[in-house]
Amino acid sequence: MPMVGKKKYPYTAAGMEAAKKAKMGKVMGEFKDKELHSGKNGPVVKSRKQAVAIAMSEAKKVGKKK
Repeated sequence: MPMVGKKKYPYTAAGMEAAKKAKMGKVMGEFKDKELHSGKNGPVVKSRKQAVAIAMSEAKKVGKKK
């Protein structure tokens, strides 16, 4: 039976892990393409360590309610 109207990442532990991994991949892709900025319009991130720190921080925010 096809999943109609279901969310891509359901609110389960496994779904949240998948969402966090996807966010990490997106941010690290931006770093690789030299499009990752520190802050909204800050300088381009050149350090891999800083990029990982930003990615982990953004992944931590995934799924949190405001």
